[in-house]
Amino acid sequence: LANLLQGLSSPDGAVRDKAIAETEKRLQEQGGSREEEEEEEESRTTLNRTLINTSGSARAEAVDAGGFLAALEKDAKERAQRRRRNEQLANALKEQGNEAFRAGDFALAIQRYSQGLDRLRDKQELYTNRAQAYLKLHEYEKAISDCEWALKVLPEMDIIGTIFQLKFSSPLQSRQCYEKMLQTDPQKENLFKECVEEARLEEKRLREEQGAERAAQAGSAAAASIQELLQRISSPGQHLLYYTGAIRLLAEAVSSGSGQTFFRTNNGFSILRNETVRGAFCAESRSPAEVELCVSLLLLWRAACAGNEENQQLLLAQPAVSAQLAELLCSGSPQIHRDTLALISLFSEHHRGRRLLLRQDLSRWLQILLAFVKCTDARADSAMNILSDLAGEQRFQAQCQAKFSTDVLPLFTQLLVCARQVKQAALARAVAVLGSLCADVGLRAQLAQSRECWQGCLQLLDGCPAGSSPGYLQCVFAVLGLMMNLLLESNSTIQDLAVPISGRCLALLSHQDGRIVTRAIGVLSRVLPASPSAVEEVLRGGVVKKMLKFLKAGGQLTCSYAIKTLASCTKSSRRAQEELLKWDK
Repeated sequence: LANLLQGLSSPDGAVRDKAIAETEKRLQEQGGSREEEEEEEESRTTLNRTLINTSGSARAEAVDAGGFLAALEKDAKERAQRRRRNEQLANALKEQGNEAFRAGDFALAIQRYSQGLDRLRDKQELYTNRAQAYLKLHEYEKAISDCEWALKVLPEMDIIGTIFQLKFSSPLQSRQCYEKMLQTDPQKENLFKECVEEARLEEKRLREEQGAERAAQAGSAAAASIQELLQRISSPGQHLLYYTGAIRLLAEAVSSGSGQTFFRTNNGFSILRNETVRGAFCAESRSPAEVELCVSLLLLWRAACAGNEENQQLLLAQPAVSAQLAELLCSGSPQIHRDTLALISLFSEHHRGRRLLLRQDLSRWLQILLAFVKCTDARADSAMNILSDLAGEQRFQAQCQAKFSTDVLPLFTQLLVCARQVKQAALARAVAVLGSLCADVGLRAQLAQSRECWQGCLQLLDGCPAGSSPGYLQCVFAVLGLMMNLLLESNSTIQDLAVPISGRCLALLSHQDGRIVTRAIGVLSRVLPASPSAVEEVLRGGVVKKMLKFLKAGGQLTCSYAIKTLASCTKSSRRAQEELLKWDK
């Protein structure tokens, strides 16, 4: 009994659980026959007499032991109830942490996993999940510590523990081990793939830096030149043009792979420690000389980061850089715009780079990048490329919600209304991006509820005569796709506008572009169930006869939409049923 008490109060979860199980086993044994109970009681009293009671009668000892077991039973039940409550809370916090992890918010994920562990210290998944989040933030010591705890709680989790312990092994050994584990445990494919990629990048970094060190020791002229230029830039009190010229020369020197490594190993990313350089880069309004210096910095970072993921990570780790990117996109200098967009594109065009970007606050980026649709030069295309890359990321979708209704929707509506005055190919891509963002239910609901957005879409469709330019037709096609996505929602705005929406789509059924016709039928198939009035409107326009025509001559997708449109009409209208029987021979 003394051992049981000690086990129940142990801080070690495994020991505590074992003691609880032993206690429950003994309590169950109390339910046997009375003779067996007395025999067991006598045995326990005899065995534990020196521990429980060294004086008094055997009857008193039995009474004391019985009372103790009753108290122990009550305590065990209370502990079990507390554990069940704590396990429920820990599981809920684990799911919240998993959601944050999937969205790329690793700091929040760590916070939720830690709160779960406060509730249930022996929950192994919380340790390993938190270790994965630490790994994402490159906090390897903490990841190792969590894995060690996970192994203590559940030793068979040695594969997960090995993954993080290998972070301090040689990258080659880590990569080979990850690949072997991927072969033996395919169910952990996503985790292992990321680990293989981490090991590959670490292996590449070490290889590059070892090669650069050998080249520097051999008297490399490039290494000497980069070191000298960085020293000149770090010297205070020089004119802006002096720094601009040195940065331009440095950009040329680091354009090669070895130059990028020399730049990194010589602390090139600390260039903003120079107050004059930082002042020009972070200025709210810039003189021509400051604009030139800022452009030179952007060119330097593009040269240093092109195809170099380690350098990309180091650049965005500089607080002044990550905080200033949005401000540079809002500056009054077209050249700064172009070079900032080009720099951001280095990150957005691949998965790891997007993850680096999404560690920043991008809540303003959708509005800022959409505004470039008004530009008539390559800036519009560059901005749309970046938006297209980011739109599929859940974390970006989540960040967009903060300013969507107040900042993004008014701008988007304005772009729709002014479709003939903006770069139409870029506008079509912007509409497609908004359609992709509709994968987020919250953003889709905000768009679908906006009467101004619907009216902007209808106004754009109104301006689609037969002789419209190819760019305008792209906009019409994109807007119809957006409308189909928004019609996944059901609200009063859609019900109010169902008649004009149906009328615009009915008018497009005679368009020469088959893609536009198919999407117009798709919109009809989704908007008609929202309004009997809309059904009557399209019936007057001969929709039944038109749909039968498309069923005979259209493709598979067109036929599918046509059947759904007919189903919506015949469900709510006797007239539609009669027309279908009349025209369908």
